[in-house]
Amino acid sequence: RATQLKAMADEVSKCAACGLCETRTQTVFSRGNPNSPLMFIGEAPGADEDAQGLPFVGRAGKLLDDIIEKGMQYSRDDVYVSNVLKCRPPNNRNPEPAEIEACRHYLAKQIEIIDPIVIIALGRFPAQWLLESTETIGKLRGRIWDKDGRHILCTYHPAYLLRNPSAKAAVWSDVQLVMDFFGRGQALPMRNG
Repeated sequence: RATQLKAMADEVSKCAACGLCETRTQTVFSRGNPNSPLMFIGEAPGADEDAQGLPFVGRAGKLLDDIIEKGMQYSRDDVYVSNVLKCRPPNNRNPEPAEIEACRHYLAKQIEIIDPIVIIALGRFPAQWLLESTETIGKLRGRIWDKDGRHILCTYHPAYLLRNPSAKAAVWSDVQLVMDFFGRGQALPMRNG
């Protein structure tokens, strides 16, 4: 898995499929354990991610780390994290449909390589992409969906929680579904890769 992902990250770093290649500092591919049964997918890199080349390293990333480590009792190194887009949209605007389409095959291939048992979609864009839905995140969250042989949990993006702290209770409720799925207090069942 690691070799395949490295080759893919190199390919992504040369991507010019949409206009974001002109404004990015660098591509932001992924971080984490490629043998993990649990994959988090966010929306797009922000300024900190664009600068460092890693997903979820800014304030929203710190909150995601807290959710993973303090809430779910997993290590950040035990999960795999990526985004729908591999380049930062200017001014942190929402991803445009053409940009999502340009990155579609990269994310689909990442999912194929990682082969996670559960995917946690952080925010509207990954949730709608994964479930092929136009519903709001508020309607998609709160349950584990079965889609194409994968278990998908949709919840609010950590950046949304920074702006709307009252939604933290909903995210806590959501991630408990995944904790129950894997067995509370149990280590994630890593695969050989």
